Amino acid sequence: MPDAQGTFEPRRPLNLTQTFAVLGFGPSLRRDGTGVWLATRTPAGPATLRLERHNGSVTAGAWGEGAEWVVANAASISGDCDDDSGFAPVHPLLARLHRAHPGLHVPRTQSVFEALVPTVLAQQITSEEARESYHHLVHALGEPAPGPVSLKLSPSPRELAQMPYWAFHRFGIERRRADIIIRAARSAKRLEETVSMDIAGAYRRMLAFPGIGPWTAAKVAMVALGDADAVPVGDYHLPHAIGYMFDGTPRSTDERMLELLEPYRGHRARVIRLVILAGFGAPRFGPRRPLRNIRNN
Repeated sequence: MPDAQGTFEPRRPLNLTQTFAVLGFGPSLRRDGTGVWLATRTPAGPATLRLERHNGSVTAGAWGEGAEWVVANAASISGDCDDDSGFAPVHPLLARLHRAHPGLHVPRTQSVFEALVPTVLAQQITSEEARESYHHLVHALGEPAPGPVSLKLSPSPRELAQMPYWAFHRFGIERRRADIIIRAARSAKRLEETVSMDIAGAYRRMLAFPGIGPWTAAKVAMVALGDADAVPVGDYHLPHAIGYMFDGTPRSTDERMLELLEPYRGHRARVIRLVILAGFGAPRFGPRRPLRNIRNN
């Protein structure tokens, strides 16, 4: 039996699998045909949350010290507090995507440091490299999550703050990204305070940390802070995907992407999520970037 249980009625269509897809695929997350499992560190302690649709409602069950906290915040975490009522796309393809996926929302996990670590690992490298490094990191340093399923909690800020940079090399993480994570871990409390700040203040706080730029801050805000307007400027593929959908051009720029997204201000992250969900991407040219191996460097 869960340590805490609850139920909420979604205020609008809610697709848990699509909404939680922005968290990626990691040892702390499992999606199945009926719902999602999420292992997380809450202000009250570790917890595993199970969210499942049942007769139009969403049932939440949780295990661990943070069970009551995570159940009380289940609606926010699952994106039910995300208000898309002002989103009315006129672009034909975007409008069709919006109609086809009415249950896609922006979650608000309220776990800033947890969102930051995999985002930092994805800086300036391929998604395959970042995913591999993060999985190795969590499996090696994360502790088993409470509850009936085999999930891992992400490493605690306290543990990461005490590690020397070279200890990250075995996970394929070089000194630059390791130093960002270590510094952030040592000030994790200040990062978590952004949950209670207005979104502009939250961005200023995050951007004040060395190694956290607009791309990283936006990616974190899209997951942890529920920012439906987050735009990760500086992404390698995103400007091309947005430009290709709106302009039909295979190559674009951040500046043009921002121009194309401007009519949807307030919902720009929603546009980005729909484009990614649809698998919409510009044609790629040239060889793939080779994977790196720094473990023996």
